[in-house]
Amino acid sequence: MRYLPAARAAVSVFAILILQNAAVPATRFLADAAPQKTPSTQAPSSDSATQQGDSETNGRTDARTAQYTLSHERYQKAVAYSRAAYVLYFVDAFLGMAAAWLSLRLGIAAKFRDIAENASANRWMQGLVFVPLLVFAIQFCTLPVTLYGHALSLRYEQSIQGWGSWFWDWAKYEVLIVAFAVVIVLLLDLAMRRSPRRWWLYFWLAALPIITVLTFSTPLVIDPLFHHFEPLAKQYPDLAASIEKLTRRAGVPILPEHIFLMDASAKTNQVNAYATGLGASKRVVIWDTTIKKLSPDETLFIVAHELGHYVLGHVFQAILFSAVVLLIAMYLLFRGLHWALDRWAADWKIYGANDWTALAVLLLLANIFSFVGDPITNGFSRVQEHRADIYGLEVIHGLIPNSEEVAARAFQDLGEMDLSDPNPPAFLTFWLYGHPPLADRLVFAHSYDPWSRGETPKYVK
Repeated sequence: MRYLPAARAAVSVFAILILQNAAVPATRFLADAAPQKTPSTQAPSSDSATQQGDSETNGRTDARTAQYTLSHERYQKAVAYSRAAYVLYFVDAFLGMAAAWLSLRLGIAAKFRDIAENASANRWMQGLVFVPLLVFAIQFCTLPVTLYGHALSLRYEQSIQGWGSWFWDWAKYEVLIVAFAVVIVLLLDLAMRRSPRRWWLYFWLAALPIITVLTFSTPLVIDPLFHHFEPLAKQYPDLAASIEKLTRRAGVPILPEHIFLMDASAKTNQVNAYATGLGASKRVVIWDTTIKKLSPDETLFIVAHELGHYVLGHVFQAILFSAVVLLIAMYLLFRGLHWALDRWAADWKIYGANDWTALAVLLLLANIFSFVGDPITNGFSRVQEHRADIYGLEVIHGLIPNSEEVAARAFQDLGEMDLSDPNPPAFLTFWLYGHPPLADRLVFAHSYDPWSRGETPKYVK
């Protein structure tokens, strides 16, 4: 799944957290290499990812790409970078919970409520005051982790984005968070006041079309705020023609003008590609760093993986999965809110479920549920990503010579450049990884060959 570069920034406000965990993000080819949300297959053993001496040459052989290998220096960097990213994830998660709890324990949320109620007698105007105050307070508490995450990316040369540009992106993202939060929280407040016992169900029903609209509009409206996009054929007509041939074989109705090049090199050294959008906004996006650093055949395999998400119906499946997860989460929030108010309403100066301060309780509970639910959502994502890997391998078979080796080489190159953890611990793989570990993906790609065994391929017959 596609994740924002800031460390779990969506936990800053209840509504955005719910939407970000429920909405269907873009499916990325490699989403677990950077310090961001990352996840259960068994972690690879030392046979899956190894070190090579510093005297390693650049020559590629089947022995090299049969497993994920790194030079000693690169191995040490990958381990250090990944471990720091894991720590950041947990620190950010617990900071979000602590900030929400302290806002209640210290009476900060109650003070924000008093400010909002003194500003206006109109309920909606109060929301326009209360929600931004709560959002900025929580974001301020988690900002140090976000800053350190970018500093870490710069130190390990994953990012090249200067601090001025980074702060501008951060400011735009904060504005988006506040805007979405105000709208969603006002809808939530309306549902809670209209139906104190069934608001969780009515809000869920209202959230479903919002999720769909966000999935459709994000590549059209939000993504261009942070990156420049243009049709791939404008700069790389030969590659675009090869991809068009690939899409015809895959039977995917993505027009050539919906295959885009993203100017990632202005901000990062990492390589990636992703599929995003819904209906008319459906598209495949390739980072320019991918084209510059990988071979054309490796790039085609990455695109084939992304096409697999559409052919296999992963976007629709993710919408259904997200809807179920959101329904369960809303009911648990309903029950948890009343449980918390029965015990601590007086201590937190909350006058009832319709009190604006009660939203801070929902925020705290949502942080907890999101954290505990990460293994479930990441496990679902890993299954989809593995199936897309299989599809990608099958659809390029016969189009690209030695396709299994090309795919394995792509994983090797991606891991080297993005500092993918060579041996992630089993618990962290289970909890954090939305993709199978890269070493496992490489071994599978190199060994997947049903054709030589006389077996029927799983997806591309």
